[in-house]
Amino acid sequence: MKAYLYTVEMKTRDYECDLQGVVNNANYIHYLEATRHEWLQAEGFSFRKWHEEGIDVMVSQIDIRYKTPLHGQETFLSCLNLRRDGARFVFEQDIYRKADGKLCVSAEVSVVCLVGGRLTRGDEVAVHFERYL
Repeated sequence: MKAYLYTVEMKTRDYECDLQGVVNNANYIHYLEATRHEWLQAEGFSFRKWHEEGIDVMVSQIDIRYKTPLHGQETFLSCLNLRRDGARFVFEQDIYRKADGKLCVSAEVSVVCLVGGRLTRGDEVAVHFERYL
């Protein structure tokens, strides 16, 4: 496993599985989002606080590759790194099954910053992310 800025351990729930007994593809997007929120909170940032200040950080694109399925009641590690690409902040996120370390999902989640409803270059949040970029 490569080095990551942040890793959190999570567990799948049986109701997230489809008829084949594997976690439904849409649930991985929830895991990725929860990981980003957990990281922000751990670093003292808050989407809610930024929103109250008129700054909205919103997903603009998700590129996700499914590699190995997770099943109900499996523990996994959800990991992220962060980079900036112009006005976008790109979260490079991977999910690994904890039992055997297999890569389950690899994703890039791009977010953009809006201030007062208008797209910006993201400098409003870049100042908070400088030490991670």
